[in-house]
Amino acid sequence: MLGNCIKNVRKIAPLVHNITNYVTANDVANILLACGGSPIMSDEPEDVEEITSVCGGLHINIGTLNRRSIEGMFRAGRRANELGHVLLLDPVGAGASALRTDTAVRLMDELRFDVVRGNISEIKTLALGSGTTKGVDADVADAVTEERLDEGVAFVREFAEKAGCIAAVTGAVDLVSDGMSCYVIRNGRAEMGKITGTGCQLSGMMTAFLAANPENKLAAAAAAVCAMGLAGELAWMRMQEGDGNCAYRSRIIDAVCNMDEDALERGAN
Repeated sequence: MLGNCIKNVRKIAPLVHNITNYVTANDVANILLACGGSPIMSDEPEDVEEITSVCGGLHINIGTLNRRSIEGMFRAGRRANELGHVLLLDPVGAGASALRTDTAVRLMDELRFDVVRGNISEIKTLALGSGTTKGVDADVADAVTEERLDEGVAFVREFAEKAGCIAAVTGAVDLVSDGMSCYVIRNGRAEMGKITGTGCQLSGMMTAFLAANPENKLAAAAAAVCAMGLAGELAWMRMQEGDGNCAYRSRIIDAVCNMDEDALERGAN
């Protein structure tokens, strides 16, 4: 079933509008092309409603906020809701500053999201309306571990149910829930945390997966998480002497590009 999700992305080639952060925009575009989707980037308020109207999904990432882009997020988000398009929020760094936290909370209050994807600290900030993160990284005290797995699953399910959306919490152990069921995913490598933007890439790719699989959004979200983690595993196996995190980043994108439904089914953990 998970493999069929990436098959549908390659078949449908959904166009995804990304209002994403400047640090990772190029990598988000490339991972979308690699998985079979098509990216477009725009955060200009006078442009975003028209752009999002022709797309199948909208990915909002608050990693590099400014007043202009915030206005664009709300205008594009409202248009996506009007059209019934897939809408995903990546609350990067929520809890690190008042602006980030307030913006993320307002977005949740005023827009209807299909998925919220972030690390555990960011999702806890949304659940509480306030919080702290280590920059844009999760606080180690919040981490989902095997020893605290039941606690993490209960929190993610409760958040998803109250928020009325799929919650995807990524870290050493990934959790994806719609408030009833919860996927526990153990793909990936710790080294992925040394590359800027793997989470942003996943959010863009997840939007494409949901847009291509509208009848099975929970499985699509889980499939995207598995695909990204599996790509990290395959890329690490292909590292050569002298390779560093720049080569690793490229190899992850290549691994997604070469992944088919059979490979995803076999490798999903």
